[in-house]
Amino acid sequence: MNLKSLLLGAAFFAAIAAAPGFAATGDDIPVLQSLQHEWAKANYGLKDDEREAALKALVPKAEAAVSQFPQSASLLAWRGIIMSTYAGAKGGLGALDLAKSALKSLEAARKIDEKAIGGGIDTSIGALYYRVPGWPLGFGDDDKAADYLAKGVALNPTGIDENYFFGDFLAEQGEKDKAKTYLEKALAAAPRPGREDADAGRRSDINATLKKLAD
Repeated sequence: MNLKSLLLGAAFFAAIAAAPGFAATGDDIPVLQSLQHEWAKANYGLKDDEREAALKALVPKAEAAVSQFPQSASLLAWRGIIMSTYAGAKGGLGALDLAKSALKSLEAARKIDEKAIGGGIDTSIGALYYRVPGWPLGFGDDDKAADYLAKGVALNPTGIDENYFFGDFLAEQGEKDKAKTYLEKALAAAPRPGREDADAGRRSDINATLKKLAD
């Protein structure tokens, strides 16, 4: 089974989009915004081998940022997001190890501050659970995915990423009407200041999923 087809590429794993405002744990430092913009450039602006190489190069930068600010929930979450996206670009068995590391980083962020990036941490964890293969190959679990994705939307009801991922998950589950509702909410989300590049890429993801539902 090819993990590249199962792990989300242009989606996350994003990143999830940090909500406005950060906790006073070093999350207002420039490195966070730098990681977000480099992630968006690599994830949405590059393709194939170039995209994979750029995401791979971003992982040690995220690691260094976390080492400098180990109690920053947002940086821990973004390390997980970057690893998840790299896993999707890389594919193969190595991608599963990356996905496991991403999950650990996201869980560590959640223990510090579940609300650090709006509903992004729960949404990112939920996205991993539905994009990674289930047992015996991986840790994927649709029930856990549904639970975390719902928590993400509850924390950020109007968030573009929170609604997108829940909608995408519902689409995969065959719940087309419910999926469309969340996807349309995602498309109507307010712009995020400073995250214009990520917003543009996410809207492309949303429209692609809506198109599949219409076919």
